[in-house]
Amino acid sequence: MTQEASKYGLPSPIPESGRRFAVVRKVRLGDVTPKGRVRLDAVARYLQDIATDDSLDGGYDEPHSWVVRRTQMWVRSFPKYLDQVELATWCGALGSHWAERRTQIKCAGAVAIDCAALWVRVDFETMKPVALSKELSELLSSATNGRKISSRLEIGRNLPDLSSNNAISQDWPIRFSDMDAVGHLNNAAYWEVLEEYLGANSGQRAPLLATVEHHGAIDPGNQVRIVTQKLDGRVVLRHVLADDTVAAVTELILA
Repeated sequence: MTQEASKYGLPSPIPESGRRFAVVRKVRLGDVTPKGRVRLDAVARYLQDIATDDSLDGGYDEPHSWVVRRTQMWVRSFPKYLDQVELATWCGALGSHWAERRTQIKCAGAVAIDCAALWVRVDFETMKPVALSKELSELLSSATNGRKISSRLEIGRNLPDLSSNNAISQDWPIRFSDMDAVGHLNNAAYWEVLEEYLGANSGQRAPLLATVEHHGAIDPGNQVRIVTQKLDGRVVLRHVLADDTVAAVTELILA
């Protein structure tokens, strides 16, 4: 990784003890680009699916009452159409109202993608954070080795103005199929913007580090534009609402 990428650190290995959950799946036709590599929005769906399956399998209290604040993907290589991939997930760190979920994706026995997602537990009626119960904290902490994590978002800080000279703005229509059961834009849909960027810049491939931070919800009917800026050693893409509120920030760092 570049010096810029190294500041994020490398993902922690799968713990030798504690709560872990694993599944195997194939990369399907709806998951890939025209050239057959898995798309990052498909990977984001994989992460949602294994998180749900782990929560249900582990008997977590209120297994659906979590919202994602940040997802990072360290992509070493891209699995391809019909590849069989192995996914393993565990809790990498804990906070008072949130937890970091690590997920490792292997293809042909080698690590292809490492992921870290910061999930906040919320009350779905108020959408305000809720403290983790003692029982849940004990279950999740078994794999963390005592590691703690902050909920502070990083990449959205100290960015250039949205109207700076190198900013490119593009309208981004929100589709009915992008919404999920909570009524907001689904986590995976945010990654489609990065895939559009990669598709328009075909030379930019793995290895890479991609991060999506969620600063606010996008609801049905919202007018959204994507503001893209090439900065020193990275590309930043922001989901911006009609009143200039930034709903999400995506960062791409190439090795």
